[in-house]
Amino acid sequence: MVTIRADEISNIIREHIEQYNREVKVVNTSTVLQVGNGIARIYGLDEVMSGELVEFEEGTIGIALNLESNNVGVVLMGGGLMIQEGSSVKATGRIAQIPVSEAYLGRVINALAKPIDGRGEISASVIPIGRGQRELIIGDRQTGKTVVATDTILNQQGKNVICVYVAIGQKASSVAQVVTTLQEKGAMEYTIVVAETADSLATLQYLAPYTGAALAEYFMYHKRHTLIIYDDPSKQAQAYRQMSLLLRRPLGGEAYPRDVFYLHSRLLERAAKSGSRLGEGSMTALPIVETQSGDVSTYIPTNVISITDGQIFLSVNLFNARIRPAINMGISVSRVGSATQIKAMKQVACKLKLELAQFAELEAFAQFTSDLDKATQNQLARGQRLRELLKQSQSSPLTVEKQVMTIYTGTNGYLDSLEIGQVKKFLVELRTYLKMNKPQFQEIISSTKIFNEEVEALLKDVIQEQMERFLLYEQV
Repeated sequence: MVTIRADEISNIIREHIEQYNREVKVVNTSTVLQVGNGIARIYGLDEVMSGELVEFEEGTIGIALNLESNNVGVVLMGGGLMIQEGSSVKATGRIAQIPVSEAYLGRVINALAKPIDGRGEISASVIPIGRGQRELIIGDRQTGKTVVATDTILNQQGKNVICVYVAIGQKASSVAQVVTTLQEKGAMEYTIVVAETADSLATLQYLAPYTGAALAEYFMYHKRHTLIIYDDPSKQAQAYRQMSLLLRRPLGGEAYPRDVFYLHSRLLERAAKSGSRLGEGSMTALPIVETQSGDVSTYIPTNVISITDGQIFLSVNLFNARIRPAINMGISVSRVGSATQIKAMKQVACKLKLELAQFAELEAFAQFTSDLDKATQNQLARGQRLRELLKQSQSSPLTVEKQVMTIYTGTNGYLDSLEIGQVKKFLVELRTYLKMNKPQFQEIISSTKIFNEEVEALLKDVIQEQMERFLLYEQV
């Protein structure tokens, strides 16, 4: 017969009580009142936050955007075809998050950070979407805006910069063309492409730039330099307008919701350069905005212009005149100025913009008269050659050292004796000659960042030698 002692029983019960650690979890649930057009109206989510993720009974995820007195307006991040009136929905307690890691480099993903390039799943950790700095690229359709941005990505090769290209509401063929260019040039090794094309849900087009920003911030906070391109935020604003109309929100100018400025400011102002305490990582943003007939005074362009640190304006007239990139120097501006240029570039380019501005005025005046003095004719000839040297082939960006050499050659009159059609050929041969015969030029500029007397003397000798060779071969 087994005897059970009271003290043993009490000890066992005490141990169980001490080890009891069941976690009580309160779930905020409710029911669907109405669903349709990518919008669901929910009754009972009293404690839900604006922007919080909610999960429907059949697995679809949504974002709570409208917090009204008797219901919550939720935008769906999926088709939601199986959601029915009266079905249950629960709040997750989480704001929108995506997984991020080094494994995303070289991949093409959607706004939910899911791979769409057919190369399998991506292993990653989770980090919440974070904050931002910026330079706007603006112009009409088909003026080369995306080319300027992708050339910037190509020019980061070998510079330890992570690039993120976000395509919002673009044609799938256009996105594929960008990816192909980056792959052919070897740039996908350090690039992530986030794509939500024109046929994607408005919710996903709205989320795509925030997904890109979160990926860029991950690397910035890991002491890396990042470049992010948003192509383009006006498509995001249109998607947000579509969602707001369905949610019956009050509207403002051009039928955009009144918080559309905040939509872009909280995105673009996440760009920054962190201090030494945080590792000196950086995030640079290049938003691209499309205008209609060159009008920069409409609602979205003026909003983005006021947020960014300046704009690069591309002109249809210049593009049609075969000036590529078609940058209008008069409207383009930088609030940062030359603070971001290396000293060598400041030294050689200080008078370039002034000469081009004076040339533009003279060119307009010269159309009305043929009686020009010698000084004016020389200034026009110089301006034509300066404009010619600024033309650039697509997907062929120049290093800063080559830019310094090219601008110095033009602003100091070495091209004045050449015909317009000879300028590009001469510069291509000069760059090759300089690299083959005087590699120390690039080494000095790269290491010191200045254009000193030694470098200038070396460059003068190379220009003179190449000019003699060039003219000799041209005469043959």
